[in-house]
Amino acid sequence: MVRVTVWNENRHEQKSEEVRSVYPNGIHGQIAHFLEEAGYDVKTATLDEPEHGLTEDVLENTDVLVWWGHIAHDEVDDEIVSRVKERVLDGMGLIVLHSGHFSKIFKTLMGTTCDLKWREANEKERIWVVDPTHPIAEGLGEYFEIEREEMYGEHFDIPAPDELLFISWFEGGEVFRSGCTYKRGNGKIFYFRPGHETYPTYYNENVQKVIINAVNWAKKANTTKPTYGNHKPLEPIKL
Repeated sequence: MVRVTVWNENRHEQKSEEVRSVYPNGIHGQIAHFLEEAGYDVKTATLDEPEHGLTEDVLENTDVLVWWGHIAHDEVDDEIVSRVKERVLDGMGLIVLHSGHFSKIFKTLMGTTCDLKWREANEKERIWVVDPTHPIAEGLGEYFEIEREEMYGEHFDIPAPDELLFISWFEGGEVFRSGCTYKRGNGKIFYFRPGHETYPTYYNENVQKVIINAVNWAKKANTTKPTYGNHKPLEPIKL
């Protein structure tokens, strides 16, 4: 069974009655709920737990880490960021959601600012599937719509994705690369755009389907880790 840890800074839920009304069990709780229903072994972790809930033991027993953050990126300890990075390079999958684009871990792994345009205007988002053959897009139509979402617009300052799966169009006219995959070391990374805290986005069946598929795609593979450093010759070397 794939072991998933859903991480959420869990700050909006503490400060905002509006957010609590949408996600009474927290954003992490809602994501964990539908992943559990999909058959995954799911745990949650939050910013205010010791070591942000991401201890060595937790990460060692995580195949895929799902990350949601927004207003407290700077409060994530650099030592924990390094710990997560090493686990990704070692093969743990990482799914970064919505405003997690500005998280320390995503920016560290991308090597860019990961900046973008944004607007909160209750506008429709239409998400086009531009790679329908990809496993993360399994079960989706040509596009799906979210009735109300926060706008993210180009330019999105990320490296060119290894694979571009989704492009969003917004009612105000902007477009955005909203589903991007990367490989870093032995690990797989997926960035997925939707998920503003005041909208019920994580109850949307298509959004859930993407995240469920992404967990299965990003899970740690049972492959042999490459060896590095000084290496003895395979054949005799004639001097």
